[in-house]
Amino acid sequence: MAVTNIESTQLDFQQIKQRLKTYLASDNEFQDYNFEASGLSNILDVLAYNTHFNGLIANFALNEAFLNTAQLRSSIVSHAQGLGYSPRSKTSSQTNVNLTLNLAGVSNRNTTYILPAFTLFTTSINDITYTFQTTESLTATDNGSGLYEFSDVNGNKNVILFEGTKRTKKFYVGKVGERQIYVIPDSTMDTATTIVKVFANPSTTEFEAYTPISKAIRVDQNSKFYQITEAPNGFYELNFGDGISFGQAPETGTVVQVEYLSTVGADANGGQVFSPSSQYTVNGQGYDLSVTTVSNSTSGSDRQTVESIRSNAPLAFAAQQRLVTAEDYKAIILANYSNIVDAIAWGGEDNIPANYGNVYVGLKFQDGITEAEKTSTKDSITSNITDFLSVLSIGTIYVDPIETFIEAVVEFNFDPNLTSVTLQSTESVVYSKVRQFFESNLGLFGSIFRRSNLLTTVDQLEESVINSSVAIKVQQRFEPILNQSLSYEINFPVTLQAPDDIIETVTSSTFRFNNKVCLIKNKLNSKKLVITDTLGNVEVDNLGQYDPDRGKVELNGFIPESITSGQTYIKLSVTPRDQSVIKPLRNYILLLDTDASFASGKVDRQTVDVTL
Repeated sequence: MAVTNIESTQLDFQQIKQRLKTYLASDNEFQDYNFEASGLSNILDVLAYNTHFNGLIANFALNEAFLNTAQLRSSIVSHAQGLGYSPRSKTSSQTNVNLTLNLAGVSNRNTTYILPAFTLFTTSINDITYTFQTTESLTATDNGSGLYEFSDVNGNKNVILFEGTKRTKKFYVGKVGERQIYVIPDSTMDTATTIVKVFANPSTTEFEAYTPISKAIRVDQNSKFYQITEAPNGFYELNFGDGISFGQAPETGTVVQVEYLSTVGADANGGQVFSPSSQYTVNGQGYDLSVTTVSNSTSGSDRQTVESIRSNAPLAFAAQQRLVTAEDYKAIILANYSNIVDAIAWGGEDNIPANYGNVYVGLKFQDGITEAEKTSTKDSITSNITDFLSVLSIGTIYVDPIETFIEAVVEFNFDPNLTSVTLQSTESVVYSKVRQFFESNLGLFGSIFRRSNLLTTVDQLEESVINSSVAIKVQQRFEPILNQSLSYEINFPVTLQAPDDIIETVTSSTFRFNNKVCLIKNKLNSKKLVITDTLGNVEVDNLGQYDPDRGKVELNGFIPESITSGQTYIKLSVTPRDQSVIKPLRNYILLLDTDASFASGKVDRQTVDVTL
């Protein structure tokens, strides 16, 4: 995002002082005055410094006054909260496990046992130990042979463990003023795990549970809701209503107890083996809990980044907690689910083929999320968001991201007289810059590749890189069923180059066919597809065709025996009609194929004293 930053050279101290001298010298009274050897020089220093600092401070303050230009996290968070958007805190990594207790042969065992909430488990990731725990009590019943399998209140035997350390903060409610805010001095809290209890006095064990305002459906003067917001110093503030805004506040003399998990965020993702921290005691004897991992730990994330807040806060404000436009779906989903990296939505009327009365939603999940977790998240979105907030009877259809790969071959001229490094070293640096460009600018829904931006990045890399060019191909991958004659349709998000009489538009990676290493390509100056061996001998004269205008490749009766790369897929590469801009449609995502991309330099000594 472009940021309005003033160039400090415009407020350079020496330039300001010189302008002051020039101004004073224009006055007849100071025409012959020696400004450098006089007491007036010190006064000019003070004026110049004052002007310099005031100018910078005014610019910084003006930038921080707007969401689009603010640089400080505290400013961006404040502007987002003014739009009704609460930036996401750190979120705990979580895992699904099965917990069993084997008491076969134990006499006088109970029919039912309870595993209390906040039972601890540990896992090791890169030689670092992380603590996970249950957040609710679990119940297990004897299956008749002494085996107990724990389940939650809904009967689910896939138990969720959350990473983090349980922490408790108590506040004593004093005289009720106009507005009371309770600060939780912990920047590592996962606000989604917060439990707020209000006790009538310090000695009682009975409490009233308060609910986060984000879950409110109807609010009146008796509602008991709370709100947690990020404070300017990175801590979190708990506040309640005043009987009007969002329900009643705790009364004077009561005790507010806040329980939450303090988490390390994304660092705990990837845990595979989980061990209980202690044994389960039955009749005074300890027994080991058996833990079977259903899915590795995932969904842990750090606090929402400032750029994410800057992008999503206006969308959430426009959505106003209802689903009308496609951007509304994106804003609300991203605000509520930390395991989703990006989202996109479009109306059924824009789908191909058209499907009226439905909204299509594409979700890109964090790496490591299992299919079961993806399904669970989609069900949660449907039941908790789209069913309640969408207008009329609009259905939700989920589609998976379609990864489209770009093959970028960069060529550049290299002048060794302008640097001390070698051509090979510069090729490595250029290629690293290309990878960094794709990682920074692509990989999300709607991210557009523009060749000019990539070339500008390469040209500005260092002085020895004189000029550059890049050849672009677009690649889709498909998984054929081996040794079966089937038809395949591969779609690209771009129009394709028309047949050429020199270079093929469509080519594929290699596979075995007729006991030979073969590939797919189109005939020169034709849309017809053929299978040839690596020497160019035709094995199948008519495998199908490609449609340049629709960006579609059709294969008929394709029977590969195996795939030579050892992968389960075949790469199908095409030359786009317009290599300068690649726009991903709908749920397509652009990525770089690092194996098919490289940088190649050519020595070009810039000299003009050559005789032709």
